Amino acid sequence: MGPLERAPTLKPLLLLDFGVLWSAAPTSPESGRELAAPSGEVIPEALALVRTARLRCFVALLSNGVGGQEADLDAEFDAILPGPATPDPASYRRVLDELGHSTAVFFGADTATATAAGLDGVHVPDTAALRTALAVRDLIPPTVLLILPDRDEAEELAASLLESGWGPCAVHRDMLAGEDDAEAVDWVVELTTAPDGLPAAAHRAALDDLAEQHDGFTGGD
Repeated sequence: MGPLERAPTLKPLLLLDFGVLWSAAPTSPESGRELAAPSGEVIPEALALVRTARLRCFVALLSNGVGGQEADLDAEFDAILPGPATPDPASYRRVLDELGHSTAVFFGADTATATAAGLDGVHVPDTAALRTALAVRDLIPPTVLLILPDRDEAEELAASLLESGWGPCAVHRDMLAGEDDAEAVDWVVELTTAPDGLPAAAHRAALDDLAEQHDGFTGGD
């Protein structure tokens, strides 16, 4: 989609600074400064979150042509626009006008300028912060599934989590498992809300660790 096409009015607008997705090149040992030609790469986990968010919002990338990488990302975004060259709120308002929105969520470094332009500016220094920011704004699904190999352990963990304030903590058999092979069955603990009232997805890193402690893994994206 070209940058001049209008965003669907029924979907919220998410603006991403390129740096949110970019793993910067290492510094030069000789100079101690970042190399002039970046050799970093797009962070796969961050890009996966963008793909999930696009199901719920219109996602536009603000890029200043870092390493020419935006050309490789054209299919991953609804629009790719030049990022503001200077910290000027008017630059962000022009982006809003171009995309047909009165406001947006902005993830990037220049949150002060974005906020001054009327955007919901959020600093997301890493992928975990990106996931949390998306989850609390309902831009990715709230549910995390703890997938464990043992039914009794899954039920015990669900009961413990429910007592701690998680919900709904429902336990069910993994429907993707083979019906005729009991040894292949996994058991799923469904978590949608956390004790602090936030979506479970906002605590994905902690839940990843918890699942690993029980020889399991997480799903839900």
